[in-house]
Amino acid sequence: MNGNDKSSVKVDVSLSPNAVLPEFLKRSASKERFSLRKWIREVWEFAMEDTNRVTSSLKVGLAMLLVSLLILVTAPFNHFGTNIIWSILTVGIMFEYTVGATLNRGFNRAVGSLIAGIFAILVIQISLSSGGAAVPYVVGLSIFLVGAITSFMKLWPSLAPYEYGFRVILFTYCLIIVSVYRIGDPMKTGMERLYSIAIGAVIAVLVNLLVFPIWAGEQLHKELVGSFDTIADSLEECVKKYLSDYGSNKNEEFSKTITDDFPDEPAFRKCRGILNSSARFDSLASSAKWEPPHGKFPHFFYPWSQYVRVGAVLRHCAYEVMALHGCLHSEIQAPYNLRMAFQTEILEATVEAAELLHSLGSDISNMNHSVQTNLLKGVHNSIYRLQHSIELHSYLLTSTHHPFDCCDKSTNTLSLTLKDCSNLLANGNAGINARVEPLKAESYHEAMRKQQRRLHSWPSREVDELEEDGGIDTGLIPKMCTLESTAALSVATFTSLLIEFVARLDHLVDAVDELSKMAKFKEQSN
Repeated sequence: MNGNDKSSVKVDVSLSPNAVLPEFLKRSASKERFSLRKWIREVWEFAMEDTNRVTSSLKVGLAMLLVSLLILVTAPFNHFGTNIIWSILTVGIMFEYTVGATLNRGFNRAVGSLIAGIFAILVIQISLSSGGAAVPYVVGLSIFLVGAITSFMKLWPSLAPYEYGFRVILFTYCLIIVSVYRIGDPMKTGMERLYSIAIGAVIAVLVNLLVFPIWAGEQLHKELVGSFDTIADSLEECVKKYLSDYGSNKNEEFSKTITDDFPDEPAFRKCRGILNSSARFDSLASSAKWEPPHGKFPHFFYPWSQYVRVGAVLRHCAYEVMALHGCLHSEIQAPYNLRMAFQTEILEATVEAAELLHSLGSDISNMNHSVQTNLLKGVHNSIYRLQHSIELHSYLLTSTHHPFDCCDKSTNTLSLTLKDCSNLLANGNAGINARVEPLKAESYHEAMRKQQRRLHSWPSREVDELEEDGGIDTGLIPKMCTLESTAALSVATFTSLLIEFVARLDHLVDAVDELSKMAKFKEQSN
């Protein structure tokens, strides 16, 4: 606008670029400054978590360098020509993380390339002998048939382990027969390409086998041993947290704890990974079958499939530990005093079971065969004592009164108080009461009353806030009594899951014993 015009408005737009940015863009721009540093730290932590990852990467680079020298050096390139490119392709496709996986791929690659090369040369010779006009039709029909047959055969269940071999047959045949279609001497070209593939396969196998080899058998052995320790640690972690005063203020933080993925339970996160270990164990066992005798595994036909079976039984034990964690983090929890009634027996069973798991893992790690009769008997005895304690204290877990009769609105006391039950138990079972701390009726009922008020209020509110608001509706008291009985039964659920976990240890001991015999572990007496 004209500066002499009095109605014009002058706007100063001399602002810094960041001054006109929205606030969320300013925050994202400031975070990007540190993204590179964060990425470098994550890469470093990932590499240090398993140094074999770095070793494998360097080995791939070395193998690619060696095969590339066949092109960079004049003499081999003059002999093979551009067909040496197939060596680089073979190394890139065939090189795997472990020796066993590389040998498996090498076998599929060799057989597939040999079948495809022979069949391609035969089809070319037949097409050339049939006349020039029929060549494209014969080649096209052969490509269609090979593609259809190999794609169908790799879906056959019994041929699933050789799925990669059928893929090799398909693309190797198509590449060879199409590329040599207009070449004057297809036989020579096809043989040179097969030689190039063989050179690449030999380089990949030698580098993987001779330069810091990573054995699939050792990986499977270590992961199985680590699973024993992980389940034992997770079981102890769960039980200790359950017997602590964890449930008092837990309910109002439940949703936050779920989203945080239980950051204060590291053993739980590791145990959860065992649930998805089936495919990993199967893959490692399949690769380990191709490896020659080495290290701790000095003989052929090692029973790797038994490792998978032990892992399957161990995984079923992990299911029970996850169920125990579910009880630990459930909304309805028994009061602290009620859990303390079974503290001695639960801790004893947990310690005995964890000790048995550690012992089994140690035997497999050291490749020793020791009879676990004493440890298994100790676990069974601890479970018998826990079951006996549950029978003696069953009055704490069940109620024969109707929910509307169990609470007195004026006094807020149980119709059958725990004090009366404690007196009955003291008269008949003095020996057990010497080990179990007597429960106080008032403290027990007070804890139950506060907890059920928290459970009923939504969103969860503290008991003091409810009392400041004038208390709760008296019509809700029968429902609270029902919830009180349900909360008491949560202890029975936790103990029954612990008993089921111990029952599965029998199958685990049998599986480990069978593995020790098949793998010829060293015999040791307890």
